[in-house]
Amino acid sequence: MGANVLAIAYNKRTHRCGEPRSTDLDKPILLTGWVNSTRDHGGLTFVDLRDHTGIIQLQVNPEHGVAAHETARSLHNEDVIAVEGKVISRGDRINPKLATGEIEIEVTAMDVLSRSDALPFQVNDEFDANEDLCLRHRFLHLRRPEMQDIFRLRSRVGRAIREHFHAEGFVEIETPFLTKSTPEGARDYLVPSRIRSGAFYALPQSPQIFKQLLMVAGFDRYAQLVRCFRDEDLRADRQPEFTQLDMEMAFVQRDDVMIMVEGCVQRIFRDGLGIEVPVPFPRISEHEAMERFGVDRPDTRYAMELCEITEQVKASDFRVFNSAIEAGGVVKCLVAKGGESLTRKVLDGLTEQIKGIGGSGMPYTKVIKSDAGVEFSTGIAKFIKPICADLCKHVGAEAGDLIVFMPGNYADVCKYLHFVRTKLAQTLDLIPKDRWDLLWVVDFPLVVWDEEEQRWFSTHHPFTAPLDDDLHLLETDPGKVRDKAYDLVLNGIEMAGGSIRIHNTEVQKKVFALLGIGEEEAKEKFEFLLDALRFGAPPHGGIAFGFDRWIMLLADAQSLREVIAFPKTQRAVCPLTGAPSDVADEQLDELFLKVKAPPKS
Repeated sequence: MGANVLAIAYNKRTHRCGEPRSTDLDKPILLTGWVNSTRDHGGLTFVDLRDHTGIIQLQVNPEHGVAAHETARSLHNEDVIAVEGKVISRGDRINPKLATGEIEIEVTAMDVLSRSDALPFQVNDEFDANEDLCLRHRFLHLRRPEMQDIFRLRSRVGRAIREHFHAEGFVEIETPFLTKSTPEGARDYLVPSRIRSGAFYALPQSPQIFKQLLMVAGFDRYAQLVRCFRDEDLRADRQPEFTQLDMEMAFVQRDDVMIMVEGCVQRIFRDGLGIEVPVPFPRISEHEAMERFGVDRPDTRYAMELCEITEQVKASDFRVFNSAIEAGGVVKCLVAKGGESLTRKVLDGLTEQIKGIGGSGMPYTKVIKSDAGVEFSTGIAKFIKPICADLCKHVGAEAGDLIVFMPGNYADVCKYLHFVRTKLAQTLDLIPKDRWDLLWVVDFPLVVWDEEEQRWFSTHHPFTAPLDDDLHLLETDPGKVRDKAYDLVLNGIEMAGGSIRIHNTEVQKKVFALLGIGEEEAKEKFEFLLDALRFGAPPHGGIAFGFDRWIMLLADAQSLREVIAFPKTQRAVCPLTGAPSDVADEQLDELFLKVKAPPKS
C-alpha cells in the first residue's frame, strides 16, 4: 500500500474502541484510534488501540495480512491508525481490567492516518510529567483516559443543569461580556475602547445586575451557564476566567429558590455520578454554624463540634483562660475521640501551624482512666485538674480523648478551632469517604463592621434584601439585621450563594447609605439598576454556582486546573498559547495606550 494511498474508509468505522463485546464474535469491524502501546512477539504483533471509549487489543498476524503486520511493527505510541478485521475470542487470556478484555481484533488491514513525533511524556500508564509540562502540551494531557472522564463528566453535569431549568420554564439569555467597571471586591479585567479613547469596558465578575434587570423586564425565570472573570491572586480553587451557573426567579421568597436549586443538585448527582441525594437539605443559621463548627461553611460529615466552656473554666487557675474572659472573650473547646493516641510531635506541629495563621498557641490535654474515673494528662492538665470531672461531663469527653482549648475573642476562637477541627479530622482519619453532606446556611448578618475602616460592609452584596422581621432595625441597630441570603455547602465547601434581592427603591437607598455609598456614587455605579427599580420591579431572587468547583469535587480532582480544558497557571499564564503576550505598537496606538515599564524591584 502506498504511503499516500489509504485503503480503509476510516469515516465508516463500525465501532469505537471500548464498544466491542463477546456478542460481536466473528463480525467484521472497522476501528480508528491512537496507539496506546505495542508488543512484538516475533510472529505476532499486539497493538492496544485507544479512543475516548476505552482500549481494545489488536492481534496482527502476517498470515492474515503481511502489509498490516509490517505497518504494525513500525508503529509508535500515539500514532493514529485505522484497522479492519474481525472480532475473535481471547480464550483463556482474558484481561479483566478492560471492558473489552474477553475479545480482540484479528487485523486484516491497517492504515496509518497520522504519525506522532517523540512524546514529551507518555499518555498511557507510563505517564510521569509535572504540571507545567502537561499544561504546555495540554492537547496530549487531555488524551489521557482520566482527563477524558473528567470532561465527559463536566459535559453530563452541564447538560443536566440545562435540562433541569428548561423543564422548569427558565429562559437562557446571554448577558454582556463588555460591561461597566464597578470596582467592588476582586479587580476587574479592563478592556480599552478604540472608539472612545481613554474609556474602558470591564469583563463581568458576575451577571448580577443584568439578571436583576431581566426580572424587571418580565422574563420571570432566567438561567445561564456563563463565563466570568476576576483579576485576582490565584489558588488551587481560583482561575481568572471561570464558569458559573447564574439563575434568577421573580415573585419568590428564599424557600422557592432553595427548593428549585435542590432539584437541580439532585439532577447533577443523578446524571453526573449515578447517585441519589435526599432532599430537602438541612438548614442551619449562620450563628448556629459558627457556634457548632467555627465557620459558616461547616463540614458535617464528622462530629467534633465546638463547645463553649467559658463558665466552666472560670473556676480554674489557668491565667490564659482568665485573661481572655476578663477581656470580654470566650473559651471554647473541641473533643477529638481517640485523640490520646496522637504524639507530642504531632500536637506540637499543629500548635506551630496555629501560630502560623496568627494564633498564640493551642492549649490541650488528654483524658485518661484513673481510680476516680478519668483525669487529665499532659498539656495544661495541672492547671485544670480540679474541674476535670465537671468539664468532661459538660463536653462529653471520655478516657482516650483529646481536648483542645481556645481562649480569645469570639471570631479568633472560631477561626482557630475550625482549623484544628479540620486538621484533626484528617490526621485521625475521621472523614468518611464517598459521602456527600449538603446543607443550607441562612440568616447571615446583612452587614459587618470593619474596625480598620470604621464602616459597614455587605456580608454578601449591596443588593441583598434584609429579613422582613428585621427591617425596623436597619437605621437604628444595623448589626442585628439578618439578610435573605442562602449559601449551599457541600462537605465543608461553599458551592453556591444567593439571596432575595432588594426590589424596593427606598430600601435600596437606605442600604446604600448604610454602606457609605452616597447618591452620586450610587448613580455613577448603579444608575441603570436604580432606574429599573423605579418602574415596577417584582420581588426576585437567585443564586450562582461555581460550576468548575462542582466538577472539581465530583471528579475528586485536586485543582480547578484539572477540570478546565485550557487553564491558566497560578501566575495567570497559559503555557500552551503563551498568553498574556506583548502586542504590536500599532495596536496600542489604535487604542491610544502606552505601556509603562514596571518599577524595578
